[in-house]
Amino acid sequence: MLPPASGIALRLAKGESLRLVDVEGGQTGDLVAYSADGRERLSSGRSFDYNGTVRLSTGAVLWSDRSNRMLTIVDDEVGRHDMFYAACTREMYAMQYGLEDHPNCHDNLSTALRTLGIDPDPLPQTFNFFMNVEIGAAGHLTIVPPRSRPGAAMLLRAEMDLVVALSACPSTTCNDGAPPRPLGYEVVGE
Repeated sequence: MLPPASGIALRLAKGESLRLVDVEGGQTGDLVAYSADGRERLSSGRSFDYNGTVRLSTGAVLWSDRSNRMLTIVDDEVGRHDMFYAACTREMYAMQYGLEDHPNCHDNLSTALRTLGIDPDPLPQTFNFFMNVEIGAAGHLTIVPPRSRPGAAMLLRAEMDLVVALSACPSTTCNDGAPPRPLGYEVVGE
């Protein structure tokens, strides 16, 4: 279990899967992935290019910045996630909300990655699982309530040996105004 507003990093071997669960419903999370040696990073641009869509769900592949498959979304009970918004940061909370030293996904992910010997700087674009973003006709982005309900899950299969970091987002903005809640995760063997 990933406690509210916290982060963790873990290793996934090629062929293993990561199951992500919205335990209580309405909670979003951030995910970043690096090749096991840290030389390749998750890329939203490559993921959008090679999937031909910005709506990544079952069957879609999350690609690296070197055009290699990192993760395949094997099963997705929610169907709506985001790769436009960057991980929330201390600076973002200060600039947008006047809050100093607010818990944030950037720090959660960076701290977790360092525990496994990965230098996170610069942190790549995150896959914001369970986060629901509407795209207006003029391209305007609007964060709306997550579609995930209690127990909703998704399963991602590692396509290479990876280091993955997760954060249970502390922002009330992307969690429909609710305080942060826990997220479940489980590594499933081949």
